[in-house]
Amino acid sequence: MGRKMMRTMLAIVCAGVMALPLWADTLDSTQGPLDVTIMAKGFATPWAIGFLPEGGFLVTEREGRLWRVQDGNRSKISGLPNIRARGQGGLMDILIPRDFAQRRQLFLTFAKTISGGGGTAVLSATLPKGGSRLQNVQVIFEMADGASGGRHFGSRLVESSDGSLFVTIGDRGTDDQAQSLSSHRGKILRISRSGVAPKGNPFTTSADAQPEIWSYGHRNPQGMAMDAQGWLWAVEHGAKGGDEVNLIQKGRNYGWPVISYGTHYSGGKIGEGTSKPGMEQPAFYWDPSIAPSGMMLYSGRLWPNWRGHMFIGSLKFDYISRLSGARLKEREQIKGSATARVRDIREAPDGSIWFIAEDDGRILRLSPAK
Repeated sequence: MGRKMMRTMLAIVCAGVMALPLWADTLDSTQGPLDVTIMAKGFATPWAIGFLPEGGFLVTEREGRLWRVQDGNRSKISGLPNIRARGQGGLMDILIPRDFAQRRQLFLTFAKTISGGGGTAVLSATLPKGGSRLQNVQVIFEMADGASGGRHFGSRLVESSDGSLFVTIGDRGTDDQAQSLSSHRGKILRISRSGVAPKGNPFTTSADAQPEIWSYGHRNPQGMAMDAQGWLWAVEHGAKGGDEVNLIQKGRNYGWPVISYGTHYSGGKIGEGTSKPGMEQPAFYWDPSIAPSGMMLYSGRLWPNWRGHMFIGSLKFDYISRLSGARLKEREQIKGSATARVRDIREAPDGSIWFIAEDDGRILRLSPAK
């Protein structure tokens, strides 16, 4: 059999596998059993998902590929710039804004080769309805200072109520830079849709500060979401212990690496302890670390008792953490054979909960058991 025929047959088989959702599992929860449905599979290190208003969804692969899944069929979207897919970096988050149906503009974060090595960047592009290639691709933001290592890119995106974008960037393995306002490392940024610092950012008048900075003192924030009241929340990796959920406020210092509830991997003490005047305390922290990633605040559409609750994926222990309360507490760990290294978690338009099982390369849907 020739190679061309083999490739054709493989494509037919893959299309058949993707044609319909496949039953996967049932998970127990405090709201009763949850049906788990495989919505797509066969991805290599999937990182994020985004829902299209016309139906279907997009999936990023860290290796540098963007896919559309529509009516069970998967197709590749071309037109991406060069992606620096090394270590923890590559093609990462995707944001489909509220006005996407009118403007067809979306945003992606990715690792880019810049001065000093590699760093997190944000691109804007348009995707025509039914199109298979990104158009009007433009890098609207990139870190001012890259690093040679492959760690801590952060890289979640959230749209604010005014249309500006929040972007998380990890410390890139250079923890001292998280306290320096002259660096983008270890920060949460606020940028406009064209990539500039909007009015109202806290450090735009500081001569030595990067004007995009919204908050600082972060280690590696890999999850971020906005609640129904407009408050911004983020979850970040600690070292050995000390993974944090933080309420993100303008101009605040979240302490890394001066304060932490964890230790170095060697067991050594981090910084000056767990608190210091002028530095924020986490709303919740885990010890031992769970390696948190995607984060979602639930509307309550299908499970009213979960309205306003946080759902956060664990990369280390393969579960979905549910947190709630005026004083945040982990109320539940949703876990089963389907929850393999949970990278992203999102609420779909119908109120179902979707997540990425990174190790299995699958996109899965949680819904009330029938």
